[in-house]
Amino acid sequence: MNNADGRIPLTILGGYLGAGKSSWLRHQLHVGAFSGAHILVNEAAEMPVDHLLLAGAQGLSVLADGCACCDGAARFIAAMRDLCDKGVASIILETSGLSDPARIAAHIAADGVLARRIRVVETVVVADAQHAPAQLETEPLWLRQIEAADRIVLSKVDIADTNLLARLAATMKMVNPGAEISGSVLGSAMQLPDTRGVLPFAIQPPGKTVAPIRTLRLDVGIAAGWAAVSVWLSAVLQAHGSDLVRVKGVIRSPAGRLLLQAVRGKVQPPEILPDVQAGDGTTEESENVIVFIGRGLENDRIGRSFRMLLT
Repeated sequence: MNNADGRIPLTILGGYLGAGKSSWLRHQLHVGAFSGAHILVNEAAEMPVDHLLLAGAQGLSVLADGCACCDGAARFIAAMRDLCDKGVASIILETSGLSDPARIAAHIAADGVLARRIRVVETVVVADAQHAPAQLETEPLWLRQIEAADRIVLSKVDIADTNLLARLAATMKMVNPGAEISGSVLGSAMQLPDTRGVLPFAIQPPGKTVAPIRTLRLDVGIAAGWAAVSVWLSAVLQAHGSDLVRVKGVIRSPAGRLLLQAVRGKVQPPEILPDVQAGDGTTEESENVIVFIGRGLENDRIGRSFRMLLT
């Protein structure tokens, strides 16, 4: 599947925190797209979770604890060189939700080895149709991701307001007129509303300075139990509101290993995972750990609230 010039094709899959990149990619693999590709999953958090949705991929590796576009750039370059040496046919890079795809492409072009061995063939950006209108005004990074895309996939269109969805699609066409734009629900293609004559959203810089997004890891242990953890997590989401952008973790429950995910205060139904398998990037020690990604997170405050649950 190499290009005629001998370089390995690379697809960059971007999108903001919780947009649904892994869900979209899992469906593409299920229907036979990207056949034979090696998947490199980059996560900003120390404990990777999103790659668990891609179990069963032909080739899968994880680059955690740092974004490929900034603090994890050196390790990203090393990982890409290693994949080149292994002779993979093609690569899909699922970026961290805090990554700028254009900066990642620039790192590849600036590296003497990768520039000769890798060719970026497409940048696909998944955008959360439900939360994108608000992100237009609050998340400059989200806008840079859209601007870098060759293809924009609006996810979760089934729960987005139809009129707002049409305005959002019109806005995407205004921001990046050269990009292909489509709709999706859990990776399955969905038709978008007609945008002819639809007024796009105004694109304005953030009205105030916002705190940087950071990650926080909390070991909840096995003594709490799933029921207690779920009640406590609901209270944490309520307290932090939209500042808590993403929550994810793997919890051991009587039903098995549960993949826990929440986006902007909305908890997704837990997914039962198979037991730990060699090569899936997790160990039993990484279970019963929850990673919080957002603004204004205080480790002591969240930790104290959890310890109170256990008393």
